[in-house]
Amino acid sequence: MTTKVRDYLAEHRDAMVAELAEWVRIPSIAGVPEHLVDLRRSANWLAAALRETGFPSVEVWDTEDGPAVYAEWCADPEAPTVLIYSHHDVRAAKDEEWDETAPFEPTVRDGYLYGRGASDAKGQALAHVWAVRAHLAATGRQHPAVNLKLLVEGEEETGSAHLRQLLQDNRDRVGADLIVFSDTLLWRADHPAVCVSMRGTMLAQLEIMGPLQDVHSGAVSGPAPNPVLEMSRLLAALHDDKGRITVPGFYDSVVEPSQRFRDELAALPYSDADWLERSLTRSVGGEAGYTVLERLWTRPAIEVTSVIAGDPIGPSRAAVPSVATADLSIRYVSDQTGAEIAEQLRRWVADTVGDRFGHRLTVSPESAQDPYRTPDDLPAVAVLAEAVGEGFGRPAGRMGNAGGGPAVWLSEGVGAPVVYFGTGLPEDHWHDSNERVSIDVLLAGAATLAAFWDRLPAV
Repeated sequence: MTTKVRDYLAEHRDAMVAELAEWVRIPSIAGVPEHLVDLRRSANWLAAALRETGFPSVEVWDTEDGPAVYAEWCADPEAPTVLIYSHHDVRAAKDEEWDETAPFEPTVRDGYLYGRGASDAKGQALAHVWAVRAHLAATGRQHPAVNLKLLVEGEEETGSAHLRQLLQDNRDRVGADLIVFSDTLLWRADHPAVCVSMRGTMLAQLEIMGPLQDVHSGAVSGPAPNPVLEMSRLLAALHDDKGRITVPGFYDSVVEPSQRFRDELAALPYSDADWLERSLTRSVGGEAGYTVLERLWTRPAIEVTSVIAGDPIGPSRAAVPSVATADLSIRYVSDQTGAEIAEQLRRWVADTVGDRFGHRLTVSPESAQDPYRTPDDLPAVAVLAEAVGEGFGRPAGRMGNAGGGPAVWLSEGVGAPVVYFGTGLPEDHWHDSNERVSIDVLLAGAATLAAFWDRLPAV
């Protein structure tokens, strides 16, 4: 059966790439009002592809910031029901920073398709479409071996603001026995791994206020409170010399990774040189006492993603700025919660900022996406690992996911456990210039999913 699936996908390789390129050309950029029409076009494109595949029920669910696509193919009451989650919105792209191709002019080169969304996550969503086609062609079935539901949202890149409401409003529609979350990475193309956990994510913005307005430094330099210096001091104090976060109480609820999981991570092929080449991170840092993969997937982190003050564009006015702003990206793990971290940060900032400065910390724990780990004893994990072995032609390891996503919202809203499977790689440059996807990995991913649908009913 695996041979038939692979043969089908190989025969239709060019058609799959052409479809993905057509979809990538639609600039479905999240959070930009003038691209809302493109998000609708993107949703309608996917809806048409699903209907062409054979899904008897396909709908576009409109939301304020970007429509979701929902589809059902439920033909066997005795078979398990699976809800597939992914997204079709993409991050904004700066054309001048792309040198392989323009962001929305997809190009095939050296086995990769370049373009915004090719990997995150239109490629991952389309792998499911082709998996169903290959599964039906290889088995001769008139419908999939499992009951399939798809929910591909259009607001993931801006925090999935309406996802929980969509799930609540359609609880009777989205019910399933299992959720497949497809917005994740594999470890390496030649060493696939099943993702079993995802860190939580929360954003915060810190403002430090100095003078009441920008003031010429020649008139006040010295005695004036400089918010840039205070912000720099504060951010430098966020980590100690061991790479640990200094916010009091921050680690109190952190659950240490099990020895079993640490052993599974240690079994993945890793070297600093390979990691630095693929991640473009220049050097290795982080919390002492843990390997790089443990830091990525089992430990919390706080990153500063932007600092703005003064005159970031154009010539300097030589003024002491009135305010400095920093954006923080917080990744957290079990059993931390967004509400707990938000309160810890508020106390730390209030206790640390100097008396001469004002400050404002904006953090919304209600929009945080908590971490989720697939239950260790879930039979579908072993089945997925076997399917990955079939699809990629080599045994699958275990890994985590360093990013965040709405896995907890999905599990609670649907009432089912989550397993992860994606076709991205660390070197695919998500959210960056020259985003790409490996065509061979897409094909292997589609083969994996076809094998998964074939094996799952026996669980």
